[in-house]
Amino acid sequence: MKMKRKWLTAVAAAAVLAGSAWAQFGLGIVYDPTNYQNALLRYYQLEQQLTQLKNSYAQLVEQYNLAVRMAQNLENMPARYRAQFSEWRNGTALDAYGNTANWITGVNSGQPGVASNGYQQSTTQLLPYSSDQLSLMNSDELTRVRSQYATVELADGANTTAIEAIGSIRGNAPDAQNQIGNLEQDSLSSDPGLNTEVSVLNKINAAGVLTVRTLQDSNKLLASLLEEQTILAKQQREATTNTINADIERRAGLVANITQITGTLTDSLQNFRMP
Repeated sequence: MKMKRKWLTAVAAAAVLAGSAWAQFGLGIVYDPTNYQNALLRYYQLEQQLTQLKNSYAQLVEQYNLAVRMAQNLENMPARYRAQFSEWRNGTALDAYGNTANWITGVNSGQPGVASNGYQQSTTQLLPYSSDQLSLMNSDELTRVRSQYATVELADGANTTAIEAIGSIRGNAPDAQNQIGNLEQDSLSSDPGLNTEVSVLNKINAAGVLTVRTLQDSNKLLASLLEEQTILAKQQREATTNTINADIERRAGLVANITQITGTLTDSLQNFRMP
């Protein structure tokens, strides 16, 4: 409606000018209808361009204000968000008889040789059967002995691997803690160079990598626990299997013994004679 009113005003002004031109025609002023229409068209186009320019300017100002608000940092972020967390603690133990030092060193550092030696020194050694002893065993006894030996050896291997995994995580903990501290410091910093879009994306990527590394260490521990649980399940199965097999052998031997005793008793009764 406003635009239409402006257009009518322009047309009226042009009409007044035209009347004046016709009135002054005798003074040498010539009226050209084509130029008059072009002038009105240019005037209308200029009004449209002015309106579009005002809208574009308002939109640019709004976008600029939004960018300024998005670029503002929170004040005093360290005091608002920094928190203290517990530090990694290394394993400790007394060493009255000199057989726990290597275990502690292995569980704190993850060195393969140290962890293995420490485990062997602090556990009871498994003695082997001699060849003569093995030759005197029947097939069932030999199978049972081999299975029990395998259980102990597998348990030793799983325990050593768990010690090495724990030691590796503890050994790398200081470096990981420093990296987390650097990421925390950069995230809470008010330095404009650390809060650009690229910097923020880099910090997000770094946090993602640290999270993946932490999950990887957790998976290592879970794998060690699962391995130990598998060996314990094997040990329980062997105990149950040995009990069932022993009961089967006892029942089989009992039937044979009863049959032998019954047969002997029958013969004795049939052949018994009073003196």
